[in-house]
Amino acid sequence: MTNEFRIAKVEKTLRWFEEDIPLLNMRVKDLSKERQDSARKFATAMINQTRAELERLLQQRSLETVDSSEAVCEPAD
Repeated sequence: MTNEFRIAKVEKTLRWFEEDIPLLNMRVKDLSKERQDSARKFATAMINQTRAELERLLQQRSLETVDSSEAVCEPAD
């Protein structure tokens, strides 16, 4: 997989997690308070982990861009 494909995939996953929060709240409303908290903590952890992965991929892309722009072309003999 290319880095751009990975970035797009992680962005899509992050949007999906974030957009699912209201639905999660509806799904867990009949559970005990402890179970609700556990589900919300898990969802928050997944969102945070996905954001961290996206940030890592974006930094990696940024470093690759800098590395390629710093490549020095040697004159031909």
